Amino acid sequence: MNTQTLMIQGTTSDAGKSMLVTALCRWLSRQGIRVAPFKPQNMALNSVVSINGGEIGRSQAVQAFAAGLSPHTDMNPVLLKPNTDKSAQVIIHGHAVSNMPAHSFHHYKPIAMRAVLESHARLAAQYDRIIVEGAGSPAEINLRANDIANMGFAEAVDCPVILIADIDRGGVFAHLVGTLALLSESEKARVKGFIINRFRGDIALLKPGLDWLEEYTGKPVLGVLPYLQGLHLEAEDALPHTPDFIAPVEQKCLQVIVPALPRISNHTDFDPLRLHPQVNLQFVGPGEAIPAADLIILPGSKSVRADLDWLRKQGWVLAIRRHLRYGGKLIGICGGFQMLGKLIHDPAGLEGESGSSQGLAFFDMQTTLRPDKLLRNVQGTLACSGTSVTGYEIHNGVSVFNKEYRPMAYFLQGTDGAMSEDGLIMGGYLHGLFESSDACSALLNWAGLENCSQTPNYRAICDAAINRLADSIDQYLDTRQLNQLLHLNSLSA
Repeated sequence: MNTQTLMIQGTTSDAGKSMLVTALCRWLSRQGIRVAPFKPQNMALNSVVSINGGEIGRSQAVQAFAAGLSPHTDMNPVLLKPNTDKSAQVIIHGHAVSNMPAHSFHHYKPIAMRAVLESHARLAAQYDRIIVEGAGSPAEINLRANDIANMGFAEAVDCPVILIADIDRGGVFAHLVGTLALLSESEKARVKGFIINRFRGDIALLKPGLDWLEEYTGKPVLGVLPYLQGLHLEAEDALPHTPDFIAPVEQKCLQVIVPALPRISNHTDFDPLRLHPQVNLQFVGPGEAIPAADLIILPGSKSVRADLDWLRKQGWVLAIRRHLRYGGKLIGICGGFQMLGKLIHDPAGLEGESGSSQGLAFFDMQTTLRPDKLLRNVQGTLACSGTSVTGYEIHNGVSVFNKEYRPMAYFLQGTDGAMSEDGLIMGGYLHGLFESSDACSALLNWAGLENCSQTPNYRAICDAAINRLADSIDQYLDTRQLNQLLHLNSLSA
């Protein structure tokens, strides 16, 4: 069996796979072990630009950070970015190859598997250990054929698997036993143990169940991880559904609202604001009342024209115009920036049906979606303050102005975006606007926050959270069995 690679699979989505891989990467890195994260196939609309100029899931970038590495496309060779409920953009080794309906990708999987194995082989040649994250659950019967994301990959490279389940959902023993029951005999054999995640309460009350599970399955429980209150770990894809990590806000704070677009992308842009004690940020979903705010932010979108139509149907256009009449501020990021122009053209049908849509017309600008995607990491200064800012661009759209505007930011490679003449609106393609403390403070000051003196160090918060996860490995898991699974003694021999 492959002793260099260990795979983490989950009984469900959001069972804790990303978290555990992140924790193990930091735990191993602390011991001086050269470790790399790997996710064969990710389906997510949160992505970043890697060091080698490709696009990968943001969760793998977080895991790379935990391992002390820069993100690389080999860490996530297949990324699926859904355009609709039935189709997605397929990204191989960091670059889009096609838009495919689900049934077409199913037939494409053997080709995708070659890319997966190529990337794994390259990582194996560079690092001592590889910690792999599965996707969803290995017990999805309808997806078993040609699987590249879970047991199909584990069987191909012959690696051991740890199965993690979320007890906070309820039914944790049924999840574990049921998942195991739906695996083939060879797949069952490579499951080397279980981890239970997000436990709250007296562990003594859980012990009879753990003893039964080990006796019934013949496999060990490697540990029970607690529910870590106040932990901030960037979401792989879904909008955050728990307020645990949001800092308590002051009575006098900046009110920020973001429409929860059906195809919202890179919503991790707003995590620094959710952590800010002087900001109250709310995502506003379908059918919800649109509250008064100081700042409205239109986020990124994987289907800009469809999401713009959704905005209109939800009453956002009238709300935004009323917001601006009363002196409120508006920011558009990436797809949200494209919405601020007059027209959005998609002649090739890259994000849905081909055609054009009327924008919000706050800028005299037209955007055309083109097959070649711009992927780049950038640094520069904000035009509103001269403050340094860093981030990344991921977009198919090319925006052309019919009149001259002050840009949102100045880069070494040129400029980005625009600011309205009255100073109430700005927009651009830059993701990560708020991650730098100085840039975040400058933008909040522009938005109306007086005495913006408490902007947290976002990167330090993320790093502390990862260290906390790594500490939980030592505190709550059976590290002796982990060492055996990972054959760590062979590295020191």
